Amino acid sequence: MKLKEDLNPILLLLFHLVVQIYAFITFLPSYLHSCLFEPDMLSFGSEEERAQRMKAVSILGCPEGPYRAVSASKRLVASLHPAVDTLDKMLEFAALQFPHRDCLGTREVISEEDEQQSNGKVFKKVVLGEYLWLSYEETLSAASQLGSGLASLGQRPKSNIAIFCETRAEWMIAAQACFMYNFPLVTLYATLGGPAIAHGLNEAQVTHIITSKELLESRLKAILREVPRLQHVIVVDNISTTLPGYPRGISVHSMTAVQELGAQPKNAARERKQPLPSDIAVIMYTSGSTGIPKGVMISHSNLLAGITGIAERIPNLCEEDSYIGYLPLAHVLELSAELVCISHGCRIGYSSPQTLADQSTKIKKGSKGDTSVLQPTLMAAVPEIMDRIYKNVMMKVEDMNCIQRTLFILAYNYKLEQLAKGYTTPLCDKLVFKKVRSLLGGQTRVLLSGGAPLSAATQRFMNVCFCCPVGQGYGLTETCGAGCISEMWDYSTGRVGGPLVCCEIKLKDWVEGGYRSTDKPHPRGEILIGGANVTMGYYKNKSKKQEDFFVDEKGQRWFCTGDIGEVHKDGCLKIIDRKKDLVKLQAGEYVSLGKVEAVLKNCPLVDNICAYANSDETYVIGFVVPNQKQLLALADQFHIQGSLEELCNNKAVEELVLKAITEAAVAAELERFEVPRKIRLSPDPWTPETGLVTDAFKLKRKELKTYYLNEIERMYGGK
Repeated sequence: MKLKEDLNPILLLLFHLVVQIYAFITFLPSYLHSCLFEPDMLSFGSEEERAQRMKAVSILGCPEGPYRAVSASKRLVASLHPAVDTLDKMLEFAALQFPHRDCLGTREVISEEDEQQSNGKVFKKVVLGEYLWLSYEETLSAASQLGSGLASLGQRPKSNIAIFCETRAEWMIAAQACFMYNFPLVTLYATLGGPAIAHGLNEAQVTHIITSKELLESRLKAILREVPRLQHVIVVDNISTTLPGYPRGISVHSMTAVQELGAQPKNAARERKQPLPSDIAVIMYTSGSTGIPKGVMISHSNLLAGITGIAERIPNLCEEDSYIGYLPLAHVLELSAELVCISHGCRIGYSSPQTLADQSTKIKKGSKGDTSVLQPTLMAAVPEIMDRIYKNVMMKVEDMNCIQRTLFILAYNYKLEQLAKGYTTPLCDKLVFKKVRSLLGGQTRVLLSGGAPLSAATQRFMNVCFCCPVGQGYGLTETCGAGCISEMWDYSTGRVGGPLVCCEIKLKDWVEGGYRSTDKPHPRGEILIGGANVTMGYYKNKSKKQEDFFVDEKGQRWFCTGDIGEVHKDGCLKIIDRKKDLVKLQAGEYVSLGKVEAVLKNCPLVDNICAYANSDETYVIGFVVPNQKQLLALADQFHIQGSLEELCNNKAVEELVLKAITEAAVAAELERFEVPRKIRLSPDPWTPETGLVTDAFKLKRKELKTYYLNEIERMYGGK
């Protein structure tokens, strides 16, 4: 779908000549340059030709599969190098290949200050310097010393150790130390609440935990008495170990002190017991989007298989690449992405959502964000972040004068057409999209999207304005984040590509939901993923959820995802539904809440939305976090005054937003029963800190239902 613009006919006539001259001067040379001088830049043919190429095949010829990538139709691939069968060997291999190349980078903090906003709130602002780097050789040494130090503090092989820390270089060093010394690493999200943290630590019987000073003081300290087995707290920052208020029996150490302990000759000489490929590397607690977090047991061989599959889909991946790490490392998407980079000698510069760009909340005005300094070539993002970038840029386009806006739209639509034909637009990119591209540093060549479906509008926008392909991926914690990733040359939208070379996919009929492998034109069903990347199950969990894992007659492990997919003729998978998101209304219609939300998120007034339905009701309702700028503009248009909170509680504003949402739903051809009949506006955004979304910004439906219980009862007439 192209950008549309309702331009005043008179203005359009006035500027018609200007536009035509601009088009002739700029876009005709660009077109000729693309066709005549760079015909092989996109050497994969037109969109139609690319769509006809087979990405995966059913190896048995059956519509239900199993489907494998064409390049792995005979045999799945489970490792990058024959001699590298555990994660500690992977870092050692990289350090041997690239000893002096940059590995992990952290920006130097020049200054910090508090800045008071007009509303009275105080925000911390920072000025950051250049990245300071550890080489691969130095990273290996730091991890080895830390692992030795932890062993000196009583940590034993195959005994769990926890990490509760923000994404930073020390997180990865700690993880590598645990891999080297065969300490299963229990990962906990930095945004988890006290009860969830205590549950994970107690269930895993943790005696040692690695954390940061901020999280120790703000989250961990309050629940230490609830974790009786805990003995040692290792803080990645430099702190005083004599801080008051800790329970008896708990020792606090700085990470530097533990490394110094490990470097002592008597400890450094201690023989370490290396892990086996089948040993557990990580117990990754899920974000808890459907209840209490579950610990997924991931072996060394699982992770190696997963990163092998992911790496194969990133073209020309090499030691010249730079990756920016800012997503939670406790999430399988970020951990897998960073391990892929380490396996290929790339450098990883660390960041955070608050310092990512020049306009980020913690960056002092006039100073540079992390992408501007690092200029990454590789980046991963969740759709929530990409949607925000898309909406922010498009709002700026709306604020342009008529000439600028017309030219931007002309350029956008022109490039969209050229991409479909298989051509590049180098001059157009340089003249029109360079400023947008610079938001991510200006050098990004591959964007990986995962964690949730990416809307077609956002994907097209990223392809066009950031001048790089977006690989939309699909995977779960239970499959090491690996499942499918679209090929970088595939500019189709709404699909996640074919299976990775490490796994295969089958479709299982879900009769109740009306999905069968015999469906036309595409076979449909619940997605089952099989391969060496399928994890070992849930830690200490004997519930029915263990039935989601099974081993077939050939000894291969499978995981039943609960997601509904359809396989297209070229072997690409499209996620079309989710069992848990499907609600049967009173009249018998099935509503996919995820589908409704994905459609309505494209409405400019909507920053986030949660659709809700009861089986004993006849209609859908919704909870909406409105876009502040758009909402204020709407209120001003109808002469309604008030603060954001007052507007969200205003019945007239609520009706106006509902009308806009309804129009968006109708335009997207949602069924009548899928369109929310009532909504409630929320002035406060849903963040991981509120507990209403996960760190990957997935909705926590159970928590949202509890939070809005009174509103649900009101909107359903008190039933």
